[in-house]
Amino acid sequence: MGLPLTISELVVPGGKGRVLLSLPKLELPAGALVGVRGPSGAGKSTLLYALAGLLEAEGSIRWGETELLRLGAERRTRFRADNIGMIFQDFLLFEELDAGANAALTALFRPRRERAAMRLRASKRLSALGLGDHAGRHVSSFSGGERQRVAIARAMAAEAPVLLADEPTASLDRASADRLIDDLVHLARDSGTTLIAVSHDRHLTDRMDRVMTITDGALLGDEATAA
Repeated sequence: MGLPLTISELVVPGGKGRVLLSLPKLELPAGALVGVRGPSGAGKSTLLYALAGLLEAEGSIRWGETELLRLGAERRTRFRADNIGMIFQDFLLFEELDAGANAALTALFRPRRERAAMRLRASKRLSALGLGDHAGRHVSSFSGGERQRVAIARAMAAEAPVLLADEPTASLDRASADRLIDDLVHLARDSGTTLIAVSHDRHLTDRMDRVMTITDGALLGDEATAA
């Protein structure tokens, strides 16, 4: 089951007195599917990183009963490992590892009794994304689209209550992107996962429950979709 999100008076500061993101209020129910759109540099990725506890910020970010910004670094890392799956725009894969090891990487941070099941889920996700026959290849030999699919398999294998995705279809051709969108939406619907996806891809945002528009670090639109 997903986690509800409550934000109040969130400010992510930048250098030299700049404000990268200002979000006075936002409430999302558990299991919400939310798209985030806006021009490049508007603050969309900043929002995702703040929601994951990867940026220092002011105000309040509450996932369920947990006030993220009040956690110390170690507890914030543990919360992220237990509750948040992430699909980064730049993949963040380990070049020296093969696809299977990258996809199952988060198993290393789980209790020993959970690791085998997570590795199996990672393998199934790779197969579902068309990489089952390439799981033993080092990702250094992969194309951009293949790398993204490995990153997606890693995030989905964790079965975390929250999934944050930063331009997940950007490196994929249309057919592969549409298959990925189906995977993400079905995962969220079936498991009640809270999904927040930053994307310029209308095929993705049109499948969300609601779409937020961020411009110049501010929320300028928040509307329900016909999905």
